[in-house]
Amino acid sequence: MRTLAARAARLALGLLAATLVPALLAAGEPAAKVLRIGYLSPHPAAMDAPRREAFRHALEELGHRDGGNVAIEYRWAEGELDRQEELAAELVRLKVDVIVAAGGHPTVRAAKKATTSVPIVMTIGPDPVAAGLVANPARPGGNVTGLHTLTAELGSRRLELLREILPNLHRVGVLWNPAVPERAEEFKNTETAARPLRLAIQSLEVRSAEDLDDRFKAIAKGRAEALVVLWDQVTAPHRGKIVEFATRHRLPTMFTKRASVEAGGLVSYGASDEEVFRRAAGYVDRILKGARPAELPVQAVTRFDLVLNLGAARALGLMLPPPLLHRADHVIQ
Repeated sequence: MRTLAARAARLALGLLAATLVPALLAAGEPAAKVLRIGYLSPHPAAMDAPRREAFRHALEELGHRDGGNVAIEYRWAEGELDRQEELAAELVRLKVDVIVAAGGHPTVRAAKKATTSVPIVMTIGPDPVAAGLVANPARPGGNVTGLHTLTAELGSRRLELLREILPNLHRVGVLWNPAVPERAEEFKNTETAARPLRLAIQSLEVRSAEDLDDRFKAIAKGRAEALVVLWDQVTAPHRGKIVEFATRHRLPTMFTKRASVEAGGLVSYGASDEEVFRRAAGYVDRILKGARPAELPVQAVTRFDLVLNLGAARALGLMLPPPLLHRADHVIQ
């Protein structure tokens, strides 16, 4: 009996040890480090939603879950570009491991001013070498890498698409914000592309929403036959107002983002923000795993989406050419 009791006691102690020892060891282990990602955008949060979600989903596919092994710190300048430096400095104080510059060159510069050590991932904007953001696309040097857009090609292609829709097109208005360096370069490229096509360009500068009504009057007075709208923190939130004016005046519109065509614009041609931000997540993944931004090549965005709106075409009394419809990446009914 004593032997059986002793065996039972030893068995009970063994079971207790098997339960408690791993728990005590686990309690003594340091918690896994949560990596912090800074996300800096010049736009309002609502306007940034599709890009933000594409970025977050891509991160999850790569094994980084917000609220799990990573924490994403979002900062939106709400269209106030001057706030970006302050917000970038705030992200640096939070000791983020990488900053995603979810805007053009001014966003990248704001992040660069705040830190020379935290890696920065660019997402949009023209030639970063010409802008002085990186030394060499193949080996960027410093703490900046990421993606850039070939704006010269875009300006030419948009005008060619408008000419395909309107064979007798002669005069095009361009609504753009000179306060944004990328838009200034994009407008310049559009002007250059217009010359061989023998198109006259009407420059329509908008620095704030208050400028729109005056520019609408200028469009009517200048007798533009089509309107190109370059996306920024002024034109994007007011795309509905722009579309309403254009439809009322039977003015075909060319936008740079799909969202504006979904709002009633005729056509858009530009990089897919969702695709760009999915690719940006790949850069973040590599940096979090130890890659140095100085050695990650900057990549050009070479895929552009053509989006057409058949309802807008009907409202304008236009028949879109079948070959154009066939080439479109998305057709909105």
